[in-house]
Amino acid sequence: MTQAHILIVDDEEAQRLALKSFLGRREYKVFLAANGDEALKIVRNETIDIVMTDFRMPGMSGLELLRAIKDVQPGIDVILMTAYGSVDDAVDIMKAGAYDYLTKPVDLDELESLLKRVKGKRLLEEENRQLREQLSEKFRFERIISQSGEMEAVLNIAGRVAKSKAHVLILGESGTGKELLAQAIHYASPRRDKPFVTVNVAALAENIIESELFGHEKGAFTGAIHQRRGRFEEANGGTLFVDEVGDIPLSVQVKLLRAIQFGQIQRVGGSETIDVDVRIISATHRDLEAMIRDGQFREDLYYRLNVVAIVAPPLRKRRVDIPLLADHFIKRFARENEKEVTGIEREALDRLMKYDFPGNVRELENMMEHAVVMTRNSLIGREDLPAHLPSGRHEALYDPADLSAGHAQKMKAFERAMIEEALKQSGGNKSAAARLLGITERHLRSRLEKLNSADK
Repeated sequence: MTQAHILIVDDEEAQRLALKSFLGRREYKVFLAANGDEALKIVRNETIDIVMTDFRMPGMSGLELLRAIKDVQPGIDVILMTAYGSVDDAVDIMKAGAYDYLTKPVDLDELESLLKRVKGKRLLEEENRQLREQLSEKFRFERIISQSGEMEAVLNIAGRVAKSKAHVLILGESGTGKELLAQAIHYASPRRDKPFVTVNVAALAENIIESELFGHEKGAFTGAIHQRRGRFEEANGGTLFVDEVGDIPLSVQVKLLRAIQFGQIQRVGGSETIDVDVRIISATHRDLEAMIRDGQFREDLYYRLNVVAIVAPPLRKRRVDIPLLADHFIKRFARENEKEVTGIEREALDRLMKYDFPGNVRELENMMEHAVVMTRNSLIGREDLPAHLPSGRHEALYDPADLSAGHAQKMKAFERAMIEEALKQSGGNKSAAARLLGITERHLRSRLEKLNSADK
């Protein structure tokens, strides 16, 4: 922690300078801000470990600043300084997520002791992270890298439902790890020794979805030269994971409902009824309730699939997991590519923490693979990451007078920024984001794929 970056926020200049002098002599790098707005700019553009802020300031209060910082960078430890020291203030401060608080005038010995406790906490967190990683291959659920409260709540629900026979519907944006959750549920269930079969409906042409699910008889349609078992038969006794279930046509939804209700299917072109014992775990990024209102999805099928619903949170809602995931992917890709890459520089990690990841964990995974393959150093640096990530020096990309980045890079960064803002305003819903941009959802997906592939 001797190299920690500390931001001091206080409307009294004398207090700011006194603390800077004390901390500077102990080799901390110190930043100063006179109010909450200045502080937030520094947090967004610099690598900050600890924020020390006055509790009562003109404009944004210390408590409001604390909450804003946690939205931007949940890993920053915040210490509130108050001249009032009331019990009510202390309770509010700790509930809002502060590490601790100090009464003013600040006792410098108490401050130094508090900073040592912050160091100890961070060391413990790192030890816990390493222990979790060592266990990650031993237990299926532990393969899901997380320390966030949002993801822990999801894993708690998944763990409880795993031992039941209930069908599960997993909701969430693309790239949030819905299939990994489905696998974890299967391997923690009594069906773990039976097949886990996946069918991605979005990857199939509409006219073959029925055949993929239920199989077909020889001669059932042009090209059906052999009898073929469907995914239901392959998954008999185990689990069938139906990814992007919202893309199933209405005509096939009727047959899927019957298979769930009665445990029976018929192959396409066949008359034989085949008994199947299959647990369905389905997933989608679509709003199925809206599709029901529009007549695009059967309500009775929805309630059959949605016995237990699990919502996989987007990565921007679990930023505290970004360092764990980045480290996991770096080590994995370093091993696969036989490279001596051991981690990521703090400034590069800070850029990841400030990015919203519209492609979620999958986008982070691709980004880390690219960085490991391309870096010439043992640590991933800022220069190894895509140019569109926030850095505090990215304004040049949007300045028409600054031509250092070049036309292609500027246009890509501007287009990505527009798409990310539309996704942010629409809560990650790609259909709504496309409407905000005045383009089709297919066009939006195509542009995202091209932008992401250009980063590889």
